[in-house]
Amino acid sequence: MRTLEGKVAAVTGAGRGIGRGVAKALAAEGAAVVVNDAGVTVDGRKEPSSPAEQVVSEIMDSGGVAAANTSDIATVQGGEGLVEQAIREFGKLDILVNVAGILRDKMIFNMTEEEWDEVIRVHLKGHYCTMRPGSAHMRERKQGRIINFSSGAALGAPGQPNYAAAKAAILGLTYSSAVALAKYNITVNAIMPGASTRMTDSIPQGRIPGMSFPQSKDAAHTIHDPANVAPVVAFLASDEAQYVNGQCIGAMGYRITRYSHIVPERVLIGDGPWTVERLSKMFKSALGSDLQMPRML
Repeated sequence: MRTLEGKVAAVTGAGRGIGRGVAKALAAEGAAVVVNDAGVTVDGRKEPSSPAEQVVSEIMDSGGVAAANTSDIATVQGGEGLVEQAIREFGKLDILVNVAGILRDKMIFNMTEEEWDEVIRVHLKGHYCTMRPGSAHMRERKQGRIINFSSGAALGAPGQPNYAAAKAAILGLTYSSAVALAKYNITVNAIMPGASTRMTDSIPQGRIPGMSFPQSKDAAHTIHDPANVAPVVAFLASDEAQYVNGQCIGAMGYRITRYSHIVPERVLIGDGPWTVERLSKMFKSALGSDLQMPRML
């Protein structure tokens, strides 16, 4: 029996790249999938059509069950519509996977307000707009799986302050929701993926030290194939992963990583209020040695 037989899933940003791979993998494991993709460019500008229908056709040609959705999930109406469509067409929603996102890269000192707002809207608000109605439905049924997409960019990608901020915030959203929803038999986890996609195509080579991806058109059936991210998502969506909650899992190529939560590393405790003079004398020896810059890997 396939691991997701009888389940219903909704996947945002599922028309291309990683989202497409996730939608097809969930369908291959037996889930009925609502494939969401608004049909936009990497920087979020509307295209003439959405690739969601193509993905639905591919799933159905392989014997799966799927339906297309082209809503803007970064709106309350769009998020609610996605959840309502899953319930209307397939009777329920068991699995919600939030992949959709855009890029508008600039250095922090020359980023416009619109470039900041739009990336935060699509990534962070997009997660809220689907999770709010999705979690409400799952809470009523006392079961569910929510899988959010963060990014290694949250660990310090240069030239992506808006994207990094959104992806770091998605971790906070994931952890908070995991703690709150656990008593309803709902798990909430995050993925930090790595693959060749339209997004990585837009990043100049060398901008991120130690990170290099081939063009997405050449990635199929290689270690950089976006489809390599999908198996861990399908696992987290399954009943077998009930014990996995509030975690950030990396999926890049053939490597799966469990990231640690932020924990205190060193603590300096005084015997009274600190003065700047006293702190400046003690900081280096107690807290300031072996300092490291943020790094993505």
